Amino acid sequence: MAPAVAIIVAAAAGVAVSAYLTFVKMSGGQPYCGPLAGCETVNTSIYSSILGIPVALFGLAASATILGGALYWWRNRSRQGLLIAYGLGLASLPILAYLTYLELFVIHAICVWCVAYAVTIVVGWLVAAREMLRAR
Repeated sequence: MAPAVAIIVAAAAGVAVSAYLTFVKMSGGQPYCGPLAGCETVNTSIYSSILGIPVALFGLAASATILGGALYWWRNRSRQGLLIAYGLGLASLPILAYLTYLELFVIHAICVWCVAYAVTIVVGWLVAAREMLRAR
């Protein structure tokens, strides 16, 4: 069940990244970007929270749910788990596209953590999509 493991790894990475960003935002700190700049600018922008809730917390919920679905699919060979991973990944794509648009054209800064998170969602969704097609 290598595809399930791939989704599990991607979702677990998404959980880790979004948990870190949620912690940083809620603690009032700034994400570490290393030699790159932009994380601080994105983290302090008005787009980093919705009604006082960090955007990263929504990502944490999404990744945790995808992780649960992938684990359920892997352990029980149940298509329902795959559907959860596929459906939530698909629903996340336009949100990620919008957030990336904001980074590029409104905030004018790129957060490498945000990009890494987006990659975890896209990779997990692509694997799930491929498996959905195979299961037909």
